[in-house]
Amino acid sequence: MTWFLLISHIFLVMSLGWYLATNLQWYSYKIERVILHHTKYHWHVLYFLVPLFAYYFTGIYFWIYFYFAYLPSLWLWHRKLDKKLVVTGRIKRFFVLLFMLTLFQDILCLAKEACQVFGVILPLTMTVIGSMMIEKVLFHGFKLQAKRKLERMNDLIIIGVTASYGKTSIKNFIAQIVGHEKKVYATPRSVNTLGGVMKDINDDLPEDTEVYIVEMGARGPGDIAEITEFVQPHYAVVGVIGPQHIEYFKTLERIRNTKMEILSSKRLQHAWVHISAHVKPYEKVTIFGDEIEEVHATLEGVDFDLNLPQGRIHLHIPILGSFNAVNVTAALHVANALDIPYERGAEYAKTLQPVEHRLQRIDAGGKIILDDSFNGNIDGMLASFELASQHEGRKVLITPGLVESDEELNEKVAKRADEIFDLIIVTSKINQPIFKKIVSADKLYTLNDKSKMEETLGELTRPDDLILFANDAPNFI
Repeated sequence: MTWFLLISHIFLVMSLGWYLATNLQWYSYKIERVILHHTKYHWHVLYFLVPLFAYYFTGIYFWIYFYFAYLPSLWLWHRKLDKKLVVTGRIKRFFVLLFMLTLFQDILCLAKEACQVFGVILPLTMTVIGSMMIEKVLFHGFKLQAKRKLERMNDLIIIGVTASYGKTSIKNFIAQIVGHEKKVYATPRSVNTLGGVMKDINDDLPEDTEVYIVEMGARGPGDIAEITEFVQPHYAVVGVIGPQHIEYFKTLERIRNTKMEILSSKRLQHAWVHISAHVKPYEKVTIFGDEIEEVHATLEGVDFDLNLPQGRIHLHIPILGSFNAVNVTAALHVANALDIPYERGAEYAKTLQPVEHRLQRIDAGGKIILDDSFNGNIDGMLASFELASQHEGRKVLITPGLVESDEELNEKVAKRADEIFDLIIVTSKINQPIFKKIVSADKLYTLNDKSKMEETLGELTRPDDLILFANDAPNFI
């Protein structure tokens, strides 16, 4: 019986650790965010607190619940997640430490015959604390390694990019345009934290790179300054500033001030800041956005003019979304500073490829699919709605609404969606009440289980439909 209890207890702690580690990974290993910013607290109750209390207060009968109720429910919960735990080196170290601490505690208890029940809180708490200490030491080592690599690359030009909206697109457009003439490398996907940038430098930055483009993201004041202090960009772009992640920053002014931390680079030669930041230009800073005129967006691309001191330039880009005129303009300004004149940059812009999941057009089965699932800001979402409105056939919207945003902006989204779309599928419970209040009942459909998305679209859509995926939120949100 003792061995059964020992093994079962270790299994219990590892199961609770699996739930905890999954949540920590979602929230960048910030325990305070798991506690204070989680959107589904009932998960904490069902998969952590209930088994914890049941273990201490139900005695031997707990194991019937554990094996026949808790474990099956935890497995089903994990199976339905669209953002499952990724077993990284950090996660492996977490579970090795958890197992060792739990086993040590249990053997000590058995040796001293001091435990009626084995502890659960202690090994979990010690593992979280110990894991943070281990990662802090490793982080310092990785940082020194990345710093030495950058110092070896004496001629490397570094470009920092940040914004509330569009920073990934700006980064990719700079890489594509400048890449015609120089050896360019950009941080992949949406890697935009200090840890992510360091790992990218250590693992993937080629030694012969001439231009390194670094995307910089933030969840609070100081985040951009931290990355800027590390990479010290020569050039910087601050794109559109807006209320994205207002939940973390509380005010638009704090968002703007955080983005402007990128200008603190000691070797900054020049920066381009979008007019939405409401700052004044000075010697090393150019305000951009007003030079963009006559923007016309269709389902085939965007046409616009740039009114520059050197003259007026007309551009056509095979990228969807009027907002991309801003992103491409930022890229052209950077390219010009790197000795690629605007006229030549405009020619290169004609061959731009869309950023994956950002108003990416896919034609399939007689349907037009606009994949804008990585675009979660109000301006971009409304622009995608306007683009969809040009389609003459039936229009279908699939969206969770805006996440990490306020009710007022989601009401604006719902009202415009109701005006344009024939069918609206809402995929997140957070904003369902707003959509139910505003959108006509005969065109609204709620989908709480995204694993049934393909089946649902097969039933509700038909050839000649335009289907817009506007934003996407993992189901833990």
